[in-house]
Amino acid sequence: MSTPTLHPNIHDAVLQQDVESLYTGHHRWLRSWLRRQLHCSDSAADLAQDTFMRVIAARNASQILEPRVYLATVARRVMVDYFRRSALERAYLEAIAGMPEPVQISVEERTIVIETLCEIDAMLDALGEKPRQAFLMSQLDGLTYQEIAERMNLSVSSIKKYMARAIEHCLLFSLS
Repeated sequence: MSTPTLHPNIHDAVLQQDVESLYTGHHRWLRSWLRRQLHCSDSAADLAQDTFMRVIAARNASQILEPRVYLATVARRVMVDYFRRSALERAYLEAIAGMPEPVQISVEERTIVIETLCEIDAMLDALGEKPRQAFLMSQLDGLTYQEIAERMNLSVSSIKKYMARAIEHCLLFSLS
């Protein structure tokens, strides 16, 4: 006999109730915890909201056994993304600061470029250290596989494998 399933609307209502309970019971604590980590009330409020958005997206609020531990773990991941995005944004702004005025771009274009840089960074981060290093040496430095192999103290066949993995990863990422 199969287990009865809840009607999707009932399941969504239960999920919403679980998230609301988690939010009302722990949002203030999470915001305070983030404020201590970041030393900024505004950023703490933003990241607390981002944390709860991830909880909602995970759709597992009813399964959380230790809410504060879980929320702190999710919040740490949100902070890593926040710091990574901030670093990319600073680097980008520094790079364009030296450009002549006519070359500078609009706020909308800058936002799109920063979001794209964040996506590329996430894609590269998922590659693994050696494939990422080989890929960047090839694409940014224009090195041949032989030169990359020599710099990384690896065989050319290893570099070919890393490059194939990196290119496949980029293609799959672009399709998602």
